[in-house]
Amino acid sequence: MESKKTLVLGASPNPSRYSNKAIKRLLAYGHEVVAIGRREADIEGVMVQQGMPPLRNIHTVTLYLGPANQEEYLDYLMALKPERIIFNPGTYNRTLEDMARERGIETVEDCTLVMLDTDDF
Repeated sequence: MESKKTLVLGASPNPSRYSNKAIKRLLAYGHEVVAIGRREADIEGVMVQQGMPPLRNIHTVTLYLGPANQEEYLDYLMALKPERIIFNPGTYNRTLEDMARERGIETVEDCTLVMLDTDDF
């Protein structure tokens, strides 16, 4: 399996949050992970960054922010030019999906944890 550099947007230091579980599971499956969240934290050696840091070579963005909280990131996400955006449950945003598709970015409505476990990632 090839490693896909993945941005977890909405990362939380709280181990019970799905974004936290996704970071750990992505690492366990051998993917390079970068994370952005409200608070800086260290999750299994992945430093959660704040704001909109300059990132390169992002293959996949997996969303753990609801649509209202995605607004400020729309242009940022498009500028990253990922190959794919995963809308985890509760994060689907028609505006973001349309923007992504116009730019040839694949969009998927699914759960990252399930995708990893079923080899669909």
